[in-house]
Amino acid sequence: MTDAAPKTDLLNLTRSELEAFVVDELALPRFRADQLWHWLWYRGAEDFTVMTNISKELKARLAERAVIGLPVVDVARVSRDGTIKLLLRLGDGERIETVLIPMGGHYTQCLSTQVGCAMACTFCSTGELGLTRNMTMGEILGQVLVGRAHLAQSGLGDLKNLVFMGMGEPLMNLSELLRALETLGSPEGISISPRRSTVSSVGIPAALKVLGDSGLAVPAISLHAPTQELRERIMPKAARVPLDELMACLDSYPLKQRERVTYEYILLGGVNDTIAHAKQLVRLLGQRRCKVNLIGYNPPPPQVAPNPPYRAPDPADVQAFEDYLRSKHLTTFLRRSMGQDIAAACGQLKLLAG
Repeated sequence: MTDAAPKTDLLNLTRSELEAFVVDELALPRFRADQLWHWLWYRGAEDFTVMTNISKELKARLAERAVIGLPVVDVARVSRDGTIKLLLRLGDGERIETVLIPMGGHYTQCLSTQVGCAMACTFCSTGELGLTRNMTMGEILGQVLVGRAHLAQSGLGDLKNLVFMGMGEPLMNLSELLRALETLGSPEGISISPRRSTVSSVGIPAALKVLGDSGLAVPAISLHAPTQELRERIMPKAARVPLDELMACLDSYPLKQRERVTYEYILLGGVNDTIAHAKQLVRLLGQRRCKVNLIGYNPPPPQVAPNPPYRAPDPADVQAFEDYLRSKHLTTFLRRSMGQDIAAACGQLKLLAG
């Protein structure tokens, strides 16, 4: 007796793949794919029983051949500042985190793309986990469906923006990232446009070329150091790509008229936060089409790291650094760290349930 064929996860099918499944495998009319797509991505259906315009017989048939593989919320934590962190369990039992960040009357969601991370940046708690595996398109976008449902059930604002800045290096999961970005823009589904989706990366030139050619997102580069020497010290794996090679790649990134490359810069107290470093950063970026996001280092919670590798920068040093960049006409934003009290801030994601 042979084992039954595994069921198809409909959330892991692109629009064309869903059509092929419906028409070729189920021998159904093409309009059924339209109905399913609407229920999956616009309505966020968790199972087939809620699909009111599909017959009982077809629902049963779908249940035999397919699943809707939504992640399960194991833990939801809410910060004093309104940030929400969801600990999600995937179909194979692996867990990841996603964060919903209040931004005025709406929310931005920080998405994970890998279970763990292989980059091991010295200031990032996620890197200490190592890499377990890549996430599928359905798992990546499942975070959006679960996050959107959580906001609706809690009576909170709409989800407007997505940042691929959670667990993992998105460009090391390039094929699934591109499938997710393409699916996001579907007007019959989640309908979040490329201009409201940001992909964060330490900078992988070959993958950046593919992302640029796709036109699906503008990158935010995790720079964090103005020189190759310092980058090798705090981001040794990322720095295997020489800084001059990375910058040359980004100089050729195809940008629309009003787009700019974002450079993320975590300020580590006493390490990369002096005026001398600010001057080096201006020399590196001053003539480039870009903007800089400054982020104060968020030490991990004491129960995780009683002796963290770095300290938070002094507020006066942060202000001086920002003022210097602005004085040299470098577009600069100081990002407020959100969700620190629930280990949801930048660099803190490490599967903390308590």
